[in-house]
Amino acid sequence: MLKELRAFVGNLGNLRKRVGNVGNHGATFLRLNLSRKSEDHMPVDKTMNVLVVDDYKTMIRIVRSLLQQLGFCNIDDAADGATALELLRGKTYGLVLSDWNMQPMSGLELLKAVRADERTRALPFIMVTAETKTENVVAARQAGVNNYVIKPFTLAVLKQKLTAVLGEL
Repeated sequence: MLKELRAFVGNLGNLRKRVGNVGNHGATFLRLNLSRKSEDHMPVDKTMNVLVVDDYKTMIRIVRSLLQQLGFCNIDDAADGATALELLRGKTYGLVLSDWNMQPMSGLELLKAVRADERTRALPFIMVTAETKTENVVAARQAGVNNYVIKPFTLAVLKQKLTAVLGEL
């Protein structure tokens, strides 16, 4: 199971060698199945609206540049979850990439709000963060994140995570 968790988050040097207890209960993981359905071979629409959420402007520029290198062209950004939620209510997006640690609304809180709204419930959501604690990965997974990218990351890692969520790029 730890191998599957590592595959979900990528190369995690800080991931604990063993899964400890979460609260008073033993940690339980469901089998992660991130692969696309075999009949789902439609090409990814790289003109879809993509929302990048991060309070660090340099990270927004990096993620935007990587997305552009992969062919995405309609990229908006927000500095926090609250601003992102406003944008999501006013425009249709095909993908959200969000940092975890932001104020006044964190990426996890944004994810929960996205999953609670009928209009955005199925929106692909990737957490892009430096948060490597097993508990955080589990919390994001339980909240409905589609994938998890650990900072720093490469273009190849981002492409792999996007492919797992959207299909072949």
